[in-house]
Amino acid sequence: MKIAGNLINPSVLIIGCFHGDEPQGEYLIERYLDKKPDTNIVFIPCLNKYGTKNGIRTNENGVDLNRNFPTQNWEKTEKNEFFGGEEPASEIETRFVMETVEKYKPRLILTLHAPYKIVNYDGDALVVANAISKIIGYPVEESIGYPTPGSFGTWAGVEKGIPTITLELDEEVEVQLLQEPVFKIFEMLEKY
Repeated sequence: MKIAGNLINPSVLIIGCFHGDEPQGEYLIERYLDKKPDTNIVFIPCLNKYGTKNGIRTNENGVDLNRNFPTQNWEKTEKNEFFGGEEPASEIETRFVMETVEKYKPRLILTLHAPYKIVNYDGDALVVANAISKIIGYPVEESIGYPTPGSFGTWAGVEKGIPTITLELDEEVEVQLLQEPVFKIFEMLEKY
């Protein structure tokens, strides 16, 4: 796990690859940093290196990192691809994100996922979600449509009060074709 971008006075945190089988985020963040290394955004290009290397959703312990946050709705579930861990915040990656949020205190967080082609939001993020929707052409959805106990969005957006966007990218489109709209979104967030 690495952090890139403005580590002095950031206002936005962008995270790629919570899930290893959703590699679009890392690619897009790395290409953006190639283009603009002096960004005022803090990026975590790939949170789940093990999952990305192996093309699987979970980390090396079989935990879905996006179900491992210490939320009021966290629950121990069966051990499948959505397993939230033996206890909340049991995973080093989860604690890394929590420490990053505490250290940099972003005013907005964007995470990159796939494949639903929606702009999902948690907390007071509707205005930004609508702006992102206009750029990428995906609908805005307050709910992903199924339960997500222990999710990052609930932890950061609802319980910590940091507006949080989950941008669900189209996995059927070549990732290079997502560069233009996603870079426009990043550029918009540079001014947040």
